[in-house]
Amino acid sequence: MAVIYEKSKGLNERALTYCPGCTHGIVHKLVAETLVELDVLGRAVAIAPVGCSVFAYDFFNCDGVQAAHGRAPAVATGIKRCAPDSIVFTYQGDGDLAAIGTAETVHAAHRGENITVIFINNAIYGMTGGQLAPTTLIDQKTSTSPFGRSQSAQGLPIKVCEMLAAIPSSFYLERTSVHDVPNIRKTKKAIKKAFQYQIENRGFTMVEILSTCPTGWNLTPVDSMGFVKDQMMPYYPLGVYKDGGAE
Repeated sequence: MAVIYEKSKGLNERALTYCPGCTHGIVHKLVAETLVELDVLGRAVAIAPVGCSVFAYDFFNCDGVQAAHGRAPAVATGIKRCAPDSIVFTYQGDGDLAAIGTAETVHAAHRGENITVIFINNAIYGMTGGQLAPTTLIDQKTSTSPFGRSQSAQGLPIKVCEMLAAIPSSFYLERTSVHDVPNIRKTKKAIKKAFQYQIENRGFTMVEILSTCPTGWNLTPVDSMGFVKDQMMPYYPLGVYKDGGAE
């Protein structure tokens, strides 16, 4: 019997433990497929920090290291410098990367570290109870902003791609989404390009992916996909923000 589709060898046999409707699983699949297609799974190292993404090392079929909250780019830097032939990637949420880990992210980009960052932006702290995150939208309600985020009280949501694009040593930055099939395909292409650039020793690459958190948002999985399209994308426009390898 011909095999039409099978689970990527980049993932192990463990069942995903994310909430129903969470799109972490989709991104895991895309990253895993990319590592296999580029034939680098055997030398890949995943860095999982704190938050929902801490479970990543349970599912990727490659070496993995857990980092302290926000410190994934620093750990990735150390591993990549000690083992330059390895393919090192961090898998981080917005609370991790854009709050406690802002310094590590910014300085890794400034140093032009040859690592790849997979940044999951779901506009909320997922694991710890749905609190306001640096990426939470204006007027979006969370457990710590029950009346909605206010610019005067909490400031504007941070735009990571736009911020890192101003850094001379960052090489490739793209924001994508996984709320529908066409955008899932675009996300796969972006992830593959980011890893290819790392293979070519081009420097710091990051793919920011707009993702869902039905539990934290108190929405159904279907309505969560609509929230990404109708609420997140207007503030976080999709696209390539920097591509040092573009002709």
